[in-house]
Amino acid sequence: MAVYKTKKKLNKAEEAMLAKKQFACYSRARDNGHEDYVEIAKQCDAYYRGVQWDPEDIQLLDDQGRPALTINTILPTINAVLGEQSTRRADVQFKPRGTGNQELADVLTKVYAQVADNNKLDWIESQVFSDGLIQDRGWFDVRIDFSDHIQGEVRIIAKDPLDILIDPDAKDYDPRTWNEIFETKWMSLDEIEELYGQEKADSLRVISENGHSLGHDSMEYEETRYGDTQDGYYAQDYAANPEESRTLRAIRVIERQHYKLADAMQYVDPTTGDARAIPDNWSKKKQNEFAETYGLLMVAKKIRKVRWTVTADTVVLHDDWSPYQQFTLVPYFPYFRRGRPFGMVRNLLSPQEQLNKISSQELHIVNTTANSGWVIEGGSLSGMTADDLEEHGAETGLVLEYNRGSTAPAKIQPNQIPTGLDRIAMKAANNIKVISGISDSMLGTDSAEVSGVAIRAKQNRGAIQIQVPLDNLQKTRQYLAEKVIRLVQGFYTEERLIQVTDESDPYKPRVPVKVNEMTPEGIILNDLTVGEYDVIVGTAPARDTFDEMQFAEAIELRTAGVPIPDDMIVEYSHLSRKADIAQRIRIMQGMEPPSEEEQQMKQFKMQAEIQKMQLEIAKMEAEVNNLNSATQLNSAKAQGSVMEPQLKAAELDSKLTQKREELELRKELSELTNQMRGRQSDLQAASKIATAAMKPTGGNSNG
Repeated sequence: MAVYKTKKKLNKAEEAMLAKKQFACYSRARDNGHEDYVEIAKQCDAYYRGVQWDPEDIQLLDDQGRPALTINTILPTINAVLGEQSTRRADVQFKPRGTGNQELADVLTKVYAQVADNNKLDWIESQVFSDGLIQDRGWFDVRIDFSDHIQGEVRIIAKDPLDILIDPDAKDYDPRTWNEIFETKWMSLDEIEELYGQEKADSLRVISENGHSLGHDSMEYEETRYGDTQDGYYAQDYAANPEESRTLRAIRVIERQHYKLADAMQYVDPTTGDARAIPDNWSKKKQNEFAETYGLLMVAKKIRKVRWTVTADTVVLHDDWSPYQQFTLVPYFPYFRRGRPFGMVRNLLSPQEQLNKISSQELHIVNTTANSGWVIEGGSLSGMTADDLEEHGAETGLVLEYNRGSTAPAKIQPNQIPTGLDRIAMKAANNIKVISGISDSMLGTDSAEVSGVAIRAKQNRGAIQIQVPLDNLQKTRQYLAEKVIRLVQGFYTEERLIQVTDESDPYKPRVPVKVNEMTPEGIILNDLTVGEYDVIVGTAPARDTFDEMQFAEAIELRTAGVPIPDDMIVEYSHLSRKADIAQRIRIMQGMEPPSEEEQQMKQFKMQAEIQKMQLEIAKMEAEVNNLNSATQLNSAKAQGSVMEPQLKAAELDSKLTQKREELELRKELSELTNQMRGRQSDLQAASKIATAAMKPTGGNSNG
């Protein structure tokens, strides 16, 4: 793993000052509600997992012999929204703007698809989306990773929302408007040494040993145990020197990305006035060539650049300009109100707690009703004591025998279940549905009496209730796509081969696309570094969902009399080997065109037959000429001897004419076959276009 180094060597005083300033900025963000957020986020996560009782409350109820029920309605509620998100996958496309062109826009769309596929973006997005719903915030981290590719690849991961601190002055959803963002984590000295070098780890070790750290939130200790000592020396030493008796467990590492003004070069279009920052990783030669090629001016001006500072206590681990023009973190907030994000579970905690307590109380009343106690006259029981009756009085089929003349034992009438208690429980459960916007139809729990049309209508109304978190997801997708394309244009500058997945058929092998390819004439093909492009983010149904819709519609059309081919029906089914089955059906029905190899072999065979026939014709022509010559030489002979070669020549001439006609037919057939091969190629291209047209496209261009 690489060791990070600063470009400017700081002295000890400067380093300590910078680290203390960073810790002060972190403390301000922490004290601006982050600690409260962490507590509520942990509680929300626990409620989703079904851990919904405080341990002290459980112990108190257990001591009283009362139940503590957990009726987890939050889990299916959130899962219903997660299901809605999984059926609305992102459909990202790029459109040219300014100096861009449509051909490169299509290439960028393919490159983005490859980046999304390599990073399993659908899965990561589902994780980030669930983090937002459950813990108020979800985070993508997008940067260039060189671990698996020497030229670097775009890497997208999900971050733990508890580790991220938002700019305390942030008022807008867009992180480009923020001044700073923090990521903090506890790391051991060994981890710090591996990432930042031994010198940094040794400095932190000295600080931990002399007790001059910035406080409890900077270094975490564990107490050393001395129970195995024999003479009590260590115990005395611990009392005298408590700092020496502690073992350093972890150190808080604070990673801060923040904007600062800096001198930088920009490209300026003299005709439009548009300005674009020059990537820092471009050489002077590339900068000048780019400006000359596109007629741009290079202007020096002060711009906002990202400074990347990493500290641990009073030690600076890294401080330099970021290689990226923006923060690497992209947020997802289900709801965002004046700088305060929140999710869905937060507002479901109270009704869920109410439901659990009421359900537990109901069960307690039922339990106490089953064995409410007895009223007996002293000494009235026969063959049984009062203790026996207390122990077995609630058993089914109990027979009580009491002494003649005494008062018969009687059951104590239990307290009745308070009127309206069940209604309160129902109200608590209904409050969860009202607050979340998730109806019975979206949960799949509608009664059988409800029609399909009514269910779909209810589902549509429920979808409106959760539209805000879905719209904010679209906004996050927009920011993510813009960041990815910025990284691609800034770092995918050399020639490389992109393996692109066929969207129409993910099971097919990937198609290679070469980008930034230099021709012998010095022209760069598919140059990703040039042009300005807009990001269009729509929604498309998930592959399985789309296939189900297509399959159902195809069956309906076929039932209505539309001749939908059998192979198309199979293609939209959920059979495990549907592509192979569909191909076999086409072969059986004679619809599968022969392969290129088969067509070539057939063509070679036809050419060989034509050549053979030409040789036969040439042989027959020579034989006819010989017969004609023989007839002329024997013209003086008897008539009978002359007629024989004449007849034979006429017969051969007839056969020769037939052969010539057959040859012409074979030549025409060969030419027709060539034409058919061309038409098949056109048809295959048209088929691909038709397939792409059937692919779901994003109709919603909201960001």
